[in-house]
Amino acid sequence: MLEQRGDFAFDYNLHGGTAPVKMQWLFQEQSRLPVAVQTWELPPGGTEGMHSHTESNRPLEELYVVMEGTARMTVDGQVNQLAAGDAVLAPVGSEHDVANTGSGPLRLLVIWGEPGTADYTAFGSHRAAKAARAGGAADA
Repeated sequence: MLEQRGDFAFDYNLHGGTAPVKMQWLFQEQSRLPVAVQTWELPPGGTEGMHSHTESNRPLEELYVVMEGTARMTVDGQVNQLAAGDAVLAPVGSEHDVANTGSGPLRLLVIWGEPGTADYTAFGSHRAAKAARAGGAADA
């Protein structure tokens, strides 16, 4: 299956943000992964709007990856300056917002869903990632 950039993009207002987000929900109702995978494009100065996903409404965890542009992301009062390749995790219940701080579009990959666990310990990439976080190296 192939879904190209912009194939099913739409404008969507998020959480009281300052401008509509150009959103594409990748493989909506086709992927069997238990998460939503979306691309977002915010215009210069655009914001998502401060919000949280708590246990009381629907507990969601969100992972934001900057693909292009620069951003400011606030999570529970901690302000992070982001550039392409940077990622931020917004855990369940955290107050968070993302803002485009650049002069061009901010393109994000946003993955969200209800928290859970999966066992990936049998994969070599899991061992390598764990070693990288510990400051060492691992064989694949």
